[in-house]
Amino acid sequence: MYLSNFFLSTLREAPSDADVVSQKLMLRAGMIKKLAAGIYTYMPMGLRTIRKIEAIIREEMNAAGAVELLMPVIQPAELWQETGRWQKYGPELMRVKDRHERDFIVQPTSEEAVTDIARLEIKSYRQLPLNLYHIQTKFRDERRPRFGVMRGREFTMKDAYSFDKDEAGAQVSYDKMYAAYQKIFTRLGLTFRAVAADTGAIGGSRSHEFQVIADTGEDAIAYCPTSDYAANVELAEGMPLLASRAAPQAAFTKMPTPNKPRCEDVAALMGFGLERTVKSIVLATDGEDEHGKPVSTVWLLLIRGDHELNEVKAGKVPGLNKGFRFATEAEILAHFNCKPGYLGPINMKIPVKVIADRTVARMSDFTTGANEADFHFVNVNWGRDLPEPDLVADLRNVVAGDPSPDGKGVLALQRGIEVGHVFYLGTVYSAPMKATFLGEDGKPQPLEMGCYGIGVTRLVGAAIEQNHDDKGILWPDAIAPFTVVICPLGYDRNAAVKEAADKVHAELVAAGVDVVLDDRGERPGVMFADWELVGVPHRITIGDRGLKEGKAEYQHRRDAAATPVAVGEIAAFVRGRIKA
Repeated sequence: MYLSNFFLSTLREAPSDADVVSQKLMLRAGMIKKLAAGIYTYMPMGLRTIRKIEAIIREEMNAAGAVELLMPVIQPAELWQETGRWQKYGPELMRVKDRHERDFIVQPTSEEAVTDIARLEIKSYRQLPLNLYHIQTKFRDERRPRFGVMRGREFTMKDAYSFDKDEAGAQVSYDKMYAAYQKIFTRLGLTFRAVAADTGAIGGSRSHEFQVIADTGEDAIAYCPTSDYAANVELAEGMPLLASRAAPQAAFTKMPTPNKPRCEDVAALMGFGLERTVKSIVLATDGEDEHGKPVSTVWLLLIRGDHELNEVKAGKVPGLNKGFRFATEAEILAHFNCKPGYLGPINMKIPVKVIADRTVARMSDFTTGANEADFHFVNVNWGRDLPEPDLVADLRNVVAGDPSPDGKGVLALQRGIEVGHVFYLGTVYSAPMKATFLGEDGKPQPLEMGCYGIGVTRLVGAAIEQNHDDKGILWPDAIAPFTVVICPLGYDRNAAVKEAADKVHAELVAAGVDVVLDDRGERPGVMFADWELVGVPHRITIGDRGLKEGKAEYQHRRDAAATPVAVGEIAAFVRGRIKA
């Protein structure tokens, strides 16, 4: 490829509204152009990287036995109404009407569409297992699109869907996709972790996220450096930090704590550690009584003072698992006769169910609010000073240093960017859509499903967040827009330089190397700055001075200095570096 036959448009500075490194560098490197909030044109340089990512995904999906098809971007509302997601999905679902006033959606994902195919086409267990995938445009109407292509509204995703005759078969399909994802992200040249995750709005019961490790990542990952355990912090199990509950050591006392509504303030006043305090979080659930009249129920959750509530975990507690909200001040006053800041499980005006975190349930001589402004109880003990909790549950976010749930060490935390997700769905979609097949006994059975997504365009941003420096992007070879760039010094005015550059270019092209020759005749500083910004991994520099000594220069994008190489051997040298 000669650059004169391509399109390169770089910027010295990123637009002022670019807010993360990947967005700034993609705009500056001419990979994307903003069309509207969260909607980008992928320019030729960016599209080359996207196509390379897609090619690797296709190869591994096909190798794993998945079959490619292409489903529409626009889908009829009726399918989404069958599963209930028309109502449940929320404002992120773009709803549109055609000229006949019929409802449609702009797909954010394709569970309904592919299940419709399955119920029409799969008749017998003999047709199973089946895995269908496509790489297609998606749209989610984000309230605040940000972070460039990592949280845009329009994006490209690979989504696959497996169909099996039973749960055992579905787990085999899941494991195949998990293994395929491991191969995909390894081939992309990215540092990643596969972590146990919450199933979220997609549904299902088994789920793993694939996270690209980056300091700028939105997600917190808990992992054990001495074992294979890894999980999203939303799901990571918080083990009790006390082996057992100690016997009470001090007298139960009511202490004045004027203007000390926070656990940190109380601990400082009392002169002990924050880990001796317990904070109260009041939640509410809404429902109906036997007469259909709206009724609310209030719950009290107890967390150690130095811990934070994990709302995903709280949402799995019996009684809270159908939806909860934080209680209003009026509800709190009605049940505790006190404003937030001094709440606790003792002397409630109207008793409520008390749910204690695992660690809190084993605490003794702890401090909690007295349900009276400016007062706390100290040296509180279960059984002696208040009843045992109604329920003990894992309610908190894990922190670095917690015991690993697998018992093989302690947890560490790092940031990650979710780029892939695999789910076991079971019959979440097949049951409501009546997607059945005839089993070996001749009776209809619902299809067992799994779904598997990779954010193709999101991967571009995630790769840059992980691989960049102050000069620009540091692409892994597999997904760089070009693998090699030839920078001839004076190409438009020096016949020897032009001849040598053309010859090296021809050799690399013949060897199947993805190479671009910068034939603009630009000054060295401009050329080098452009290609360091774009992030091409391997650079060959050919100049008149070096040619007089029979030399060219090779420099990897991560190298601090160039390496002189005989000009006749430079093509073979670069091929060797690419293989290495």
